Amino acid sequence: MATTATRPGTRAQTRFVRMSATKARVVLNLIRGKQVGEAAEILAFTQRLASEPIEKCLRSAVANAEHNEDIAADELFISACFADEGPTLKRFRPRARGRAGRIHKQTCHITIEVSRLTEDELDELRRRSELKAEGGRPSRRARGDGGDRARRVAKSRAAAEQVDAEETDEVTETEDVTADAVEAAQTAEAAETETAEAAETEDTETGTAEAAETETAEAAETEDIETETAETEDDEPEAGATNRTEADNAATTEEGAADEVATDEGSGDDAGAKQ
Repeated sequence: MATTATRPGTRAQTRFVRMSATKARVVLNLIRGKQVGEAAEILAFTQRLASEPIEKCLRSAVANAEHNEDIAADELFISACFADEGPTLKRFRPRARGRAGRIHKQTCHITIEVSRLTEDELDELRRRSELKAEGGRPSRRARGDGGDRARRVAKSRAAAEQVDAEETDEVTETEDVTADAVEAAQTAEAAETETAEAAETEDTETGTAEAAETETAEAAETEDIETETAETEDDEPEAGATNRTEADNAATTEEGAADEVATDEGSGDDAGAKQ
């Protein structure tokens, strides 16, 4: 039986394990402080090569405690476990140009120490085992944290009412914010509508003024056309009279020329007769 600084325990050691102490310590960290049964389950499902020699060492430690100390395996837990470095096996392999490459095969010594649980821990373990066998769960009073049910119910209701009040306040604030946002949006929309109507009215007035100006210009143009037409009609009789006077003058001139021709002919006939 070995003794540690905290409590007595039973240990087992596996020496010259053909692996490094670093790899063994990774698995030992998983089972340190666990109960024997739980540690055995962890080692059974750990996919590392170090789990096999560690499991053998754990079984040896439990067997030592049962045989030497007369302690049941269910009352044991792993109080200490560690791995120390062992001797390093040096090997060589040939390399290029006649050189030799060194190979270091490390070993380690695995030590596991198991100890008996305290009375309080054993009582708790037995109680859990009984409850597990009955298929039930310990009550609050059995666990030692029971209390006045009315007080707990009142506390729960007060907490629920507080939560409801907070939710109501949040909903009210949200509704107020929403109402303000809707009102602001409506006000902005009304302002935009009024601006659009004013602009439309101004455009309509501008169009009416332009139409009036256009009509006035058309009326003035029509009046000018009528005036020109009247003047043209007044000038037409005078032109006709002038034309008639010119025609009469031309006719008179033609008659005078004809008379002169006739006179000249008559004079020629008289002169011939005299000869």
